[in-house]
Amino acid sequence: MFTGLVEEIGQIKKVDRTGSSCRLTIACHKVLEGTKAGDSIAVNGTCLTVMAFDGSTFSCDVTPETMRRTAFSLFASGTPVNLERALRFCDRLGGHIVLGHVDFTGRILSSEKEGIALNLTFSAEEKYMKYILEKGSVAVDGVSLTVAKRGDSSFMISLIPHTGSLTVLSAKRIGEPVNIECDYLGKYIEQLMQKEHEGVTTKRLKDLGYGGHYGI
Repeated sequence: MFTGLVEEIGQIKKVDRTGSSCRLTIACHKVLEGTKAGDSIAVNGTCLTVMAFDGSTFSCDVTPETMRRTAFSLFASGTPVNLERALRFCDRLGGHIVLGHVDFTGRILSSEKEGIALNLTFSAEEKYMKYILEKGSVAVDGVSLTVAKRGDSSFMISLIPHTGSLTVLSAKRIGEPVNIECDYLGKYIEQLMQKEHEGVTTKRLKDLGYGGHYGI
């Protein structure tokens, strides 16, 4: 579990591909502090397990499912990546809860300056747009961001200079892919509500005795 507040920009040092999987070796410094084998680190918003590490790098395995869901297939030596260690509950929760489970890969449609902000518009699969709410939270390459505007198959965020300087987003070009994770709360609520016998329906409320007093 993460907050979407990037701690460090690392760099892909090596990509070892085996069929539809791969092992990444990532150069970094800050996120190695206190890290041990088996710990989780978010790489561009994707939760990966540290398999091995030394004083300046760590390695992690990437499954075929993760490769399908993310833009990792485009990684090469020298690619910069956003890094964040897993949340400790003694920390301030400055962003939102990010699970590190990427939903889909979007692309940058436009990049426009507005005052101090950089407005970035991303494409999104239509089936996921119901989870993207104006003024709600979304994670893009692991960065916790607020949705400024949304359309039928796209959304815009307004990047402040501080976030731009600490992440790889401001250096992205139009057309580049990004990993997107929607806020998990909506997905859980939807799944629960789809099961009528467990969901909150008018019939269910009446059966529980909430009819007369509440005008149901």
